[in-house]
Amino acid sequence: MTKPRVLVTSAAGRTGMAAALELLRLGFPVRAFVHTDDARAARLRHAGAQTIVGDLFDFRDLRRAMIDVQRAYHCPPWTPNLLHGAMLFALAAEAAKLEVVALMSSWNPHPSHPVVLTREHWIANNVYQWMPSVDLVYVNPGLFAFNYLLGLPMVVNFGMLMAPFGEGLNAPPSNEDIGRLAAAVLADPARHVGRCYRPTGPTLLSPHDIAGILSTLLGRRVRYSDTPPAMFERAGRAMGYPLYALAWGRRFYEELRNGAFAIGAPTDHYETVCGRPPEDFETIARRYIAHPESIWPGLRRGSKLGTLRIVLRMLVTRVPDLDRWERDHYFPQLSAPQLAHESAEWRASAACRQLLLLRGAGPRAIRHDYPHASTGAPSAEAG
Repeated sequence: MTKPRVLVTSAAGRTGMAAALELLRLGFPVRAFVHTDDARAARLRHAGAQTIVGDLFDFRDLRRAMIDVQRAYHCPPWTPNLLHGAMLFALAAEAAKLEVVALMSSWNPHPSHPVVLTREHWIANNVYQWMPSVDLVYVNPGLFAFNYLLGLPMVVNFGMLMAPFGEGLNAPPSNEDIGRLAAAVLADPARHVGRCYRPTGPTLLSPHDIAGILSTLLGRRVRYSDTPPAMFERAGRAMGYPLYALAWGRRFYEELRNGAFAIGAPTDHYETVCGRPPEDFETIARRYIAHPESIWPGLRRGSKLGTLRIVLRMLVTRVPDLDRWERDHYFPQLSAPQLAHESAEWRASAACRQLLLLRGAGPRAIRHDYPHASTGAPSAEAG
């Protein structure tokens, strides 16, 4: 029996690449939506995917990408205007009468969050429930493992893990596990429709634990230094990270410091869906150290001299005014925002390992027969 065609958006990205490759391994025809025809697109083609180059903010490209497609993994780009793109995708998915969409969200969406991107995730999570023809599965992981390696040159060359993480606990998942979970729910969606999956790593770790694991991998002592946010932001600018990543990341790291990513974590959702344990941080870090571009495009381990140049650039870099940057970009500012750990509603839903959704916007009846559903896989009890 012919398997349904699956569209993967952001297919050259962290989780999209893993999802596309896993679906191909499972024998599904994959259409990989990429923004640029580069080496990553070539890798997808070589693996057997049909690649389509387009713009996720152009409805014409979305309609073209969904011709003869039945299922999709939609990973909205982590950039401004997330809601714009997410709504265009929902309109195109409904017009194409897709069977099911696995929607990438995040750990902490709620309506009063100070980060506009996180509020837009919350809006999209609720509005996607309104699609009359398309079934839905949520994938909302915790703080990705790569966040601990954004300062990789300092870690490798000087044994210093510098970040404003406090003593915050997190069970960091790998890009690859998140993508494989998305692929698994699309391979057999009848088990998963309406569910919320929060993939994590297997163990809650502190930044000191992370430093110990990196010490083992690198064969040298790595020390964790709880860094003031302003210094971290200066270093980020010196290394070329975009202002939106710094503006939003500072809020997520504050949530990490205050325990938001430990509520309801770790979960067994990856093992339940995929039938095997998630990758541990040592396995993840070994791969990311070997391939720094999987942490952030263009990132390199560098040399001691090159890392010293970054430090010098940091010393002469002004602390960015991130509040002003957000105002200048007309992001709506709330008068009394709440980080995730400050919201009683969010904490209650997270403790139940669920997204915070409007009442009545939760799991619903399956609308499709899914004739290609398999049997004998682990039953999904999460959500």
